[in-house]
Amino acid sequence: MIQWSKSVFLFLLSLTLLYGFSMPVLSAADLPVAPAVKPAEPGLAGRVVEYRLSNGLQLLMVERHQTPVVSCTIAYKVGGVNERPGMTGVAHFYEHLAFKGTETLGTTDYRKESVVLQKTDQAWSSLRNEREKGPDADHNKLIAYEKRFQDLERESEKYVVPNEIGRIYEQNGAVGLNATTGKDMTRYIVSLPANRLELWASIESDRMAHAVLREFYKEKNVVLEERRLRYENSPSGRLYEAFLSEAFTAHPYGMPVIGWTSDVEALSRAQTEIFFRTYYGPGNAVIAIVGDIDPPATIRLIERYFGGAPSRTPPPPVVTVEPEPSGERRAEVEFEAEPSVLIGYHRPALDHPDDAVFDVIESLLSDGRSSRLYKTLVKEKQLAVNVSASTGVPGARYPNLFMIQAAPRAPRTTNELETAVYAELDRLKNEPVQPRELQKVLNNLDADLIRSLDSNSGLASQLSYFQTVAGTWRYLLDNRDRIARVTAEDVSRVARQYFVKKNRVVATLVKKANE
Repeated sequence: MIQWSKSVFLFLLSLTLLYGFSMPVLSAADLPVAPAVKPAEPGLAGRVVEYRLSNGLQLLMVERHQTPVVSCTIAYKVGGVNERPGMTGVAHFYEHLAFKGTETLGTTDYRKESVVLQKTDQAWSSLRNEREKGPDADHNKLIAYEKRFQDLERESEKYVVPNEIGRIYEQNGAVGLNATTGKDMTRYIVSLPANRLELWASIESDRMAHAVLREFYKEKNVVLEERRLRYENSPSGRLYEAFLSEAFTAHPYGMPVIGWTSDVEALSRAQTEIFFRTYYGPGNAVIAIVGDIDPPATIRLIERYFGGAPSRTPPPPVVTVEPEPSGERRAEVEFEAEPSVLIGYHRPALDHPDDAVFDVIESLLSDGRSSRLYKTLVKEKQLAVNVSASTGVPGARYPNLFMIQAAPRAPRTTNELETAVYAELDRLKNEPVQPRELQKVLNNLDADLIRSLDSNSGLASQLSYFQTVAGTWRYLLDNRDRIARVTAEDVSRVARQYFVKKNRVVATLVKKANE
């Protein structure tokens, strides 16, 4: 792993900005590289170049020379599913902190800053321990601990260089810098000029090995405000949380990715660092690079910057299995908002043979204004103002849900809407889909896939997703073939097997009753 001092890094960066030089590297450029796997196959299958570093990091590349740009994605096989009660939200929280910098980026003097950060953690721990005493807490100690903590927070801010990573990327022509955390994975994405790929490798390898969780307690407040906005003060957010909690009584899919408020408040920097060391190593990562690249040169570049990152012990597997449902589960959420309903059915994971059939059913029910649910519930019967279906909720690696969301058109009720939805599902069970309608759905799904791969960023996103979640990027091609083979009988069979009351969970949003 190459790690420059702050002064050297900024000097090299200034050369890059002024003269367009590529940033120099060590003599590791001359090291031999094992051959990449490039299958001699037509289409996309023959264009994806695969390479694995000795530390376990996986690299996927596709050459596209239409424009001198590249899209880069780093995906980690970690998300909300890897958390436990008491530490929910830590993966999403770390995503925020990853943009705060490293030992060389985001700080004016990390050696001095690290001392203050350690003292801040000690002060926060003392304050929290005293608060947890409740009525027995010493009021004078609380005041003293609070002042000590606030003073150290202000002192630590003196060393912070805000958004230095984002600023460097922006000055070098990067766009789309972002990150996402879901149940199954976390992704960091950016697109930038092709001659800045080495700068990207330097920054991201530094983040992988030397991330510093600075502004930790300040960022907690940002996350908690995000939670209040998206869930606590949002009717749809409240309903979705209740829906997942009712659907999964044991499996971590039932916990919110953003975390419960009390868990986020209780997180310590030490706990978060342990989580980072456990899940964000090279062996748990996939890099996808698509654009104006030369694969052999890119492999050498990735080896120089990421090859020195030491391999880590494989993360622990998720062992909890959701028990078979023993009957319909229902939840009701009171909120001052218009009513709506979520209906879910338990379904198997991504690797199940029926996964492609669920994709077809999702499209059949809610893809566009000619889909069955929209045509019947919104257009013809005018029961709903909106309706949609989603498969793979809230994740795909483990058994999950097929979900239907709908909001009734006043004065119609959620009960009427439910009845109409179940009637449409019964049609799937009892009336074979006509060949013309089925072929239209298959064509639409194929077109959607092709469109998603059209841009460099879209292709990098898809490759990294399936390599991380399904274990191979080839799943997106294999699933395309499976979708093309789905028959009307497959649709009816899956509907009869899974869309049954025992397998169902329903969450309804209702206005508060006038007691």
